[in-house]
Amino acid sequence: MSVKQISVYIENQPGKLAEATRFIADHGINLRALSIADTRDFGILRIIADEPEASAEKLREGGYIVNVTEVIAVGIKDAPGSLAAILEIIAAAGVSVEYTYAFLATRISGAVMIFRADAGPSPP
Repeated sequence: MSVKQISVYIENQPGKLAEATRFIADHGINLRALSIADTRDFGILRIIADEPEASAEKLREGGYIVNVTEVIAVGIKDAPGSLAAILEIIAAAGVSVEYTYAFLATRISGAVMIFRADAGPSPP
């Protein structure tokens, strides 16, 4: 299933992640999943929220640099090899995974994997 992910760019300095998550909490943004990747100067806080467009707008109004992208959410079983099986299907289709992260789901017995993927080169 396709879902909207919000990427929030924050400075890689002590307290900035706490500041961003406090802003998120104070503005009623309900997080479903969260991942952070960092570089020397900044971090990318990737979140799945209940109301992605409204949440992104609140963050922009708070002065944050925000990007909304479509990602794929896939439910997987809680069993060894579940992730490998999905990645093999994706690879066989010629799709390149840019990044992935997981979160536990209460409606299914297992987890949900979030994938950001590139379909790869266009056919000639």
